[in-house]
Amino acid sequence: MEIGVEQTQARLNGALVLWTLGGNDFVNNYYLTPINLRRLQFPNVADYVPYVITEYRKLLVRLYELGARRVLVTGTGPLGCVPGELASQVSLNGQCAPQPQYAASLFNPQLEQMLLQLNNEIGSTVFIATNTGGMLGGFINNPRAYGFVTSKMACCGQGPYNGVGLCTVASNICPDRNLYVFWDAFHPTQRANGFIVEQMMIGSNEYMNPMNLSTILALDAKA
Repeated sequence: MEIGVEQTQARLNGALVLWTLGGNDFVNNYYLTPINLRRLQFPNVADYVPYVITEYRKLLVRLYELGARRVLVTGTGPLGCVPGELASQVSLNGQCAPQPQYAASLFNPQLEQMLLQLNNEIGSTVFIATNTGGMLGGFINNPRAYGFVTSKMACCGQGPYNGVGLCTVASNICPDRNLYVFWDAFHPTQRANGFIVEQMMIGSNEYMNPMNLSTILALDAKA
């Protein structure tokens, strides 16, 4: 059923958009191999990060031009602490890989600053900086406080930390995924994602800047 241009635009204007970005630009690009095009172009990751931010800014501006008016933008998680990076960076004792962690520490604050600048230019709170890295940090540092047994080992995978390759029918699979922070080499389990969504709904400005999703929904309900 066709709804026409006006209703299409109205639905775009009223939609809540979740935009997740950043992680793959580092773990599956910059840090994928010791030598690659991006690392030759940007030998220092501190120079690569502003390039990525600039490219994302173009995409977000275009998204706004197309009609998006409420966009949750998540940065990276704790890149060096996911099982895939623990395995690929050969962590011997489960300590987070320092280089991807450094990249995340540069990228996330610059992303948040860019989003706030965009909102100022637009004159409206369109883009919400969602600090999923900070949300996951609690699980990583103290998994048992959240009812998990480990934040190092993936539930499904193979190799060190179950962090090598994809989750397949031939993989090692944990007996209870609810006890694991990570489902596979890179992605949180459903239970871990539930904690993240809770922070999106009610979290402070440390996690949701400039406002959480509950505040957004209340404001938009009055509009």
